[in-house]
Amino acid sequence: MTTCPFCGAPVEERLVEHIHRWRGEIRLLRNVPADVCVQCGETFFGPDALKAMDAIAFAAAKREPDERLSVPVYSLHQAEIPRLAADA
Repeated sequence: MTTCPFCGAPVEERLVEHIHRWRGEIRLLRNVPADVCVQCGETFFGPDALKAMDAIAFAAAKREPDERLSVPVYSLHQAEIPRLAADA
């Protein structure tokens, strides 16, 4: 792919981090090859990358992760949106 189908800007090959959700679990995949739009940031994965991500998701119970992370979780409550938007 040479141009973004959404905005028409060029795309470039990069290694990206991808959050993969599978059966209620979240996995962070690093060094995933992708085409990324230089203007809008849309990310496109090729068939080999998608197959590799699925293989990791299926085998996750048998494979120890390279690393474990702890992440904070926030909820965006509807009543807070105007105040938070004004503070930004």
